[in-house]
Formats: sequence, C-alpha cells, structure tokens
Amino acid sequence: MTDTLTPAASETLSPDAQIVRDFLDASMKPDPVKAATYMSDDVVITFTDGAKYDHPSGTTAFNAARYKWVKKKFGQFDVAPGKDETVVYSVGTLYGEWPDGTSFEGNRYVDRFVIRNGKIIKMDVWNESAERILVRQGIRA
Repeated sequence: MTDTLTPAASETLSPDAQIVRDFLDASMKPDPVKAATYMSDDVVITFTDGAKYDHPSGTTAFNAARYKWVKKKFGQFDVAPGKDETVVYSVGTLYGEWPDGTSFEGNRYVDRFVIRNGKIIKMDVWNESAERILVRQGIRA
C-alpha cells in the first residue's frame, strides 16, 4: 500500500514519513548533529555523485561546496510499508543560490529512505543539479 501525502497534511503523516520530514527539516538548517538523531548508527547515505556517507555531516559538506545555500520545497511523501521496514520517498524541488550568488528554483529531487525500528538505515539522493550546472556552462544536458 502506498500513501501520498502533501507536507500541508503533516499532521497526518505516518510515523515513518514524519521521521523523514523531521530529518529533512534538520538537514536544511543545516544541523547535521540533530539530523543524525533520526538515523541508525550504521546508516548508508548515497548522494547524487554516488559517494557514500555514514553521517549527515558528509552531505552537509557536499552541499556547502556545491551551493551557497539550498533548501527543499516538499511536494509529497510516498510511503510503502513492508514487513520489517518501510520505504519513504520525498519528492519535490530544490531552491537556493549557486556559489556565485545566482538564485535557482524548480530543481527536481527524489530522496528515498529505508526506515527500520524508527531510524533511517538507508538514504539515496537524486536531483537535477548536475544537469543545471552543465547548462550554466553552456553544455546542453
């Protein structure tokens, strides 16, 4: 069973989707220490470049090198409960500024989380930033 919920309905989010929402809110501050409280000690985070991290501080450093600042505009949370774990997708867009101060918005993202025993054990991240960077360089993506 898959539920699609908008962030405006956050009071109706499933417990696992709320974990993801709270993690993402902490990540966007950015507060990697608080974000880590939503993750298992052996979490595996695979980021857009394929790099793997074991703590949100790794993705915070990655984002600090790529953007002046970046935030998420939540679209929906899709929840697929399983026997021992739940998969939660967060889908929406990124907005912020590139390092040179040029603003951007509408950069689509999909984050996939696996939740077990109330903790994020796996996170996979995809977005269009690389394509947008290519276009800024005059390369048709």
